[in-house]
Amino acid sequence: MPAVVVLGAQWGDEGKGKATDQLGDRTDYVVKFNGGNNAGHTVVIGGEKYALHLLPSGILSPGVVPVIGNGVVIDLEVLFSEVDALEARGVATDRLVVSSAAHVIAPYHRTLDKVTERFLGKRRIGTTGRGIGPAYADKINRVGVRIQDLFDENILRQKVEGALDQKNHLLLKVYNRRAITVEETVEDLLRHAERLRPHVADTPLLLNGALDEGKTLVFEAGQATMLDIDHGTYPFVTSSSATAGGACTGSGIGPTRIDRVVGVAKAYTTRVGEGPYPTELFDDDGEWLRSTGGEYGTTTGRPRRTGWYDAVVARYSSRINGLTDLVVTKLDVLTGRDRIPVAVAYDVDGRRVDEMPDDQSDFHHAKPVYEHLDGWSEDISGAREFDDLPKAAQRYLLELEQMSGTRISSIGVGPGREATIVRHELL
Repeated sequence: MPAVVVLGAQWGDEGKGKATDQLGDRTDYVVKFNGGNNAGHTVVIGGEKYALHLLPSGILSPGVVPVIGNGVVIDLEVLFSEVDALEARGVATDRLVVSSAAHVIAPYHRTLDKVTERFLGKRRIGTTGRGIGPAYADKINRVGVRIQDLFDENILRQKVEGALDQKNHLLLKVYNRRAITVEETVEDLLRHAERLRPHVADTPLLLNGALDEGKTLVFEAGQATMLDIDHGTYPFVTSSSATAGGACTGSGIGPTRIDRVVGVAKAYTTRVGEGPYPTELFDDDGEWLRSTGGEYGTTTGRPRRTGWYDAVVARYSSRINGLTDLVVTKLDVLTGRDRIPVAVAYDVDGRRVDEMPDDQSDFHHAKPVYEHLDGWSEDISGAREFDDLPKAAQRYLLELEQMSGTRISSIGVGPGREATIVRHELL
C-alpha cells in the first residue's frame, strides 16, 4: 500500500487539509511532518467547519491514526486547546500519536518571536509571532527542548537553563524586556507532561512498521513549497522543510518508501506575510478574489494577498517536489470572469524568464507575462465529473495542466468534502 505526500504547491492555504481529508477513508495514518501552529487547515464535513492548526487533518476521520512527527515544533497549550475543542464537538482524539523527538515551543520562544519582529521594523519577515522560528533556531543550535525531556525534570531544567542563559541577555540588554526565569518555564511545560504521556511514541519505528504491514500513510505538509526554508522565497519563508524531502526527515521514513507526491494549488494564488509575489493584485480584481474566495488566514485571520495563477511557480514546485499529481482547489471562485489571466513567464528587466529565477533579486523584480483564458458564468458547485464542467472551465484546467507539468488529478468546486471532481485516484 502507498505512502503519499500531500503538500502545498504555492505559498500555503491551498486546501491541503481538504485534500488529505478526502483520502481519509482509505488511509490508516496521517502524519504531520513539519511546522507548528503557525499555519492552519480548514476542513468542511457535512456543513461543519473545522479549523485545525497543529493537529493533522486525519484526526477528523474515524479509524485513522493522526501522528505529529519529529519535524514539528509543538506548543503544548495550543495542542490541548485544540484537542479540547474537538472533543467538545464529539471528535475522538485518543488515537493521536506524538513523536518523542519533536521539539517544544517554550514561552520564551513566543516572546522572542514577537520582540524580534518588532525590532526588525521594515525588514520584518511577517511571522505569526507564535515562536516557531525561535524554536527551530534552538533545534539547530542544539539547545532545544524535546517532548521526551518533559518526562525527566532534571534534564528539562538543565536544558531550559542552557537555553535561557543567552536569551535573557538578549531580552534585557537588546530588547529592554524582563528576564524569564527557569522556574516559570519548567512549571509551564511540566503541567502538560502527564496528559501528553499516553500519546508519545517512537514514531519512526511506528510508521516504518505500519508500512511493513501494508498500511496506507499520508504525509501532510504545513505551509508550502514557496515558504520552504531551502527552496522558498528566502528570507520570507518558514523555518522548516515544507517540500517532499521534509516528509522523510520530519517523520523518519526513507525516500524509497514514498510512492506518490501530491501538490495542492488554488486555481489562483494567495500569500500571507512579507516577500515577493509576482502576480499580486492591488486593484478591484484582488479584492474580488479575496472576498469571493474568503481569503483570510485560518490561524491569524489576516487578509491574504491575492493574485492570478502562476504557472512558473507551479512548474518549479513540480520539479522541486517530484510531483506525481496536482490537486486544484477553489475553481468555483473564478466563476463569473469573462477572461482569466495566467502567468506563463516573467519579465525581468526586459528579459523573458520562463523558469523560476535563481537570483532572489530577479524574482523580487519579476513582472508576470500573462496569457488570458476564457472564463465561464455557469455555477459549477454541483459538478462531480470533469464533463459536468463548462467547456471553458475544462479548457482552463487542461491549460493549467500543460503549463504546470503535472497531471491534475482532483478539482475542488466548493468548500465541502463532497464538492470534488476526481480525474485520477490518488490512492
